[in-house]
Amino acid sequence: MSQGLTGKTVAITGASRGIGAAAARAFAEAGANVVLMARDREALTALAGEIGKAALAVPCDVTRYWEVEAALGAAADTFGGLDVLVSNAGVIDPISHIATADPEAWNQLIDINVKGVFHGARAALPLMLGRGGGTIINISSGAAVNALEGWSAYCTSKAAVKMFTACLHKELGGQGIRALGLSPGTVATDMQREIKASGVNPVSQLDWSDHIPPEWPAKALVWMCGEEADPWLGDDISLRDPDVRRAVGVGS
Repeated sequence: MSQGLTGKTVAITGASRGIGAAAARAFAEAGANVVLMARDREALTALAGEIGKAALAVPCDVTRYWEVEAALGAAADTFGGLDVLVSNAGVIDPISHIATADPEAWNQLIDINVKGVFHGARAALPLMLGRGGGTIINISSGAAVNALEGWSAYCTSKAAVKMFTACLHKELGGQGIRALGLSPGTVATDMQREIKASGVNPVSQLDWSDHIPPEWPAKALVWMCGEEADPWLGDDISLRDPDVRRAVGVGS
């Protein structure tokens, strides 16, 4: 796997923390150039400094297509192309009941979680197709297929992302585009702190020790760039699946 990624270019949205930052480290360790995309300029700069010359920090708001297009263009200009896009940027807020949900907050989540994924793919495709193909991995969730109290916006967004991944594969799988989703389960990140603070639905009641470390999905993302993940093209891979965990080399 590491040999397959040596010299490749991987762009990651939401790279300033959590799964995104862990993924950046994992891909860099596998020999890839990593393009770090997020709104937090300071955090991106620090992470790029940690990784070194194989990292490019590009502050970017995924809700603005032109910013995503410019960021991926910079990736291609700097490293000679784009091979992998990990659309990881996402938010959980608002956690609220539908009858009292703030419409602006609900719409903002859709802008980030859904439109941001489309923007990434739309901007990446011309760069990838011109090189004969590439891999697009969208971060999904068990919430894509399970309704949860207070999570109407998040569940709706992840269901949309799951279907978008299927559409990507349907339209572009024959042109060398590998489209997959990763459903990581509950991960020990700042998002879980927000969920716990809400006190809404059973997920908020989980103990911190129930969550997996972000390094597990990061390792899974690297694994998904190889042919072993091809049986899941167009679909989500669940890191809750014991067989998947064994293949990736995490957990039990």
